[in-house]
Amino acid sequence: MELFLADWLNLIFRWLHLITGIAWIGTSFYFIFLDLSLRKKRKLPEGVGGEAWNVHGGGFYLMQKYTVAPEELPEELHWFKYEAYFTFLSGFALMGVIYYWGADSYLIDREVANLSQFEAIVISIGFLAGGWIVYDILCRIPIFVKHSLLLSIAVFCFILVVAWATNQVFSSRAAFVHVGAVIGSIMVANVFFIIIPNQKIVVADLVAGRKPDPSLGLEAKQRSTHNNYLTLPVLLMMISIHYPMVFGHEQSWLVVAFILVIGGIIRDFFNRMNAGATGRALLWQWPVAVLFMCSLIIFVSYDFGDSKEQLKEEVSFTQVMAIAQKHCTSCHALRPSDPNYDKAPAGVRLENIEDLRKHSEKILKQAVLTKAMPLGNSTLMKRKERDALGSWILGGMPGYDN
Repeated sequence: MELFLADWLNLIFRWLHLITGIAWIGTSFYFIFLDLSLRKKRKLPEGVGGEAWNVHGGGFYLMQKYTVAPEELPEELHWFKYEAYFTFLSGFALMGVIYYWGADSYLIDREVANLSQFEAIVISIGFLAGGWIVYDILCRIPIFVKHSLLLSIAVFCFILVVAWATNQVFSSRAAFVHVGAVIGSIMVANVFFIIIPNQKIVVADLVAGRKPDPSLGLEAKQRSTHNNYLTLPVLLMMISIHYPMVFGHEQSWLVVAFILVIGGIIRDFFNRMNAGATGRALLWQWPVAVLFMCSLIIFVSYDFGDSKEQLKEEVSFTQVMAIAQKHCTSCHALRPSDPNYDKAPAGVRLENIEDLRKHSEKILKQAVLTKAMPLGNSTLMKRKERDALGSWILGGMPGYDN
């Protein structure tokens, strides 16, 4: 019953996370587009900095933006904040179900750090909270306040430090997901601690008849822009658990660097296009993004290819079968002995030579090259055992009949 409860909670929170994430990202992208598409081609009402005509669903819309705020507050004002809050809450709940409830399987790798469940969970929460604190401090350093490019570089380097640090304490899968979770937490905290409070101050000033401080809007816009450029990398990291060639790389912090750059370049294309740029200003982003993506593929493939070249040792079937029985068959068997499974995951059984040969490509990818299996390295599989499996597979998979 506990297993089914975990599965249902996983499904419910994942669906909720997708729903709220789409709502948040959709409104965020739209308002960035709106802000960049504003034009001042005619005499506008006092305080209006620009306007944009939109057409959607058969209707025409005239959108206007005030440089600070209107002189009088309208009776009905729509706020956009709960999408962000519930994206974080559903994501944290999903993190709890998968990585806290299942800490021994998904969060902890005792070959990386021999942590208890409590220690691992506390460190995880520490990364989420600490990520926002460090980021916010960076945004308030005077030289970074004056130079947005330097701030962007500092935030980029900080995220890479997080990527490196999480790999020193968590399983490779959990480490990569935590990078995305830290970035996502920063984005939500920007909304909760900066963007919405600044807007509330502006509203309070209007109600009190005071002139709002323009710096509040500028600060909120800066944080909103950061969120805009960080969204695409976070989306990829959300789905990274399905692709061990990404999170399983020994230098995964460099993989994160590629993802940040590629996502930023693609986002820059849309931002410039929305701002009305044409010609050369829109010609370089996609070719450069493709170049970086190809570089990432080559970087990852070369590393795994180099690992294959090192697997030259002759290994007997008897050795391989012993490794499989020690690390694989507790789950991947007709009747798994692992209490978390009542049947082999994905229908993959590894109980005899025919099974091992049939699934050799998966074994090579999941257990040897990316080290994604066993989950959380719960059986403490050693590097030499992984290498032995790889050598046997690449050596033609000899058995009793060879």
